[in-house]
Amino acid sequence: MKTERQMHETRMVDLRKLNSATKYPSIPTFHKLGDKGALLDETIAFDSSPLIVTEKIDGTNSRIILMPDGCYLIGSREELLHAQGDLIHNPALGIVETLRPVAEKIVGSLSHQKGLITTVYLETYGGKTTAAAKQYTGTREFGYRIFDINQVPVDRLNDELEAISSWRESGGQSFLSENELTDRVAKFEIAFAPRLAIVDELPTDIHETHQWLKSMIPETRVALDDQAGGQAEGVVVRTFDRSQIAKIRYEDYERHARREAKKRK
Repeated sequence: MKTERQMHETRMVDLRKLNSATKYPSIPTFHKLGDKGALLDETIAFDSSPLIVTEKIDGTNSRIILMPDGCYLIGSREELLHAQGDLIHNPALGIVETLRPVAEKIVGSLSHQKGLITTVYLETYGGKTTAAAKQYTGTREFGYRIFDINQVPVDRLNDELEAISSWRESGGQSFLSENELTDRVAKFEIAFAPRLAIVDELPTDIHETHQWLKSMIPETRVALDDQAGGQAEGVVVRTFDRSQIAKIRYEDYERHARREAKKRK
């Protein structure tokens, strides 16, 4: 356990600013969404190839924040839930109970970089996390997979809260490239969001994209037991340098297909 002196730097941080600086940004849909979630023909134009395709897991976005002084915090997408050494934690969605051993393992295997806050992003799934939990488990088991890592200069916390939020939403966070991410996760020896394929391009027609998704991931790769429903949420596609990213979800394309079928009646 860290001493009070070792934890001094973390305890002096404005937690509102830390929370904002380390939140995970929203991932845009590949086909843009119009009114009431309708899919539009316009797509995200990836500037480079090849592209890495990974499974998108329907759980709750979680994060382990590694501070320069070697301490860690655990959070959901929106709020911080626990700090190393705390006697009390927020039990929301089982995130802390599931990820505390993971955080301890990561802290023990990572060389902390002075002046940098490293945030490990994971999907915590199963249990009672979301309505889709039954697709991954029939026994309410919890699982987790790392899907991204970024690094933020601790000096960023000197900015005003509003400036930090604006910086984050405009893409200011610096994420590890695919190669850097793969190397880092290998050192952690912790499960990764499944890598499904490397492709040169994506179909742009809405129907063709839906068919491509079906071929890419007909069922989840991360079921936790034999009683899982097995339905996948979709995929995430990104460039290798992580400069561009998009999600392709079954829900969006199935809704579009139903609307098109109604129009033909």
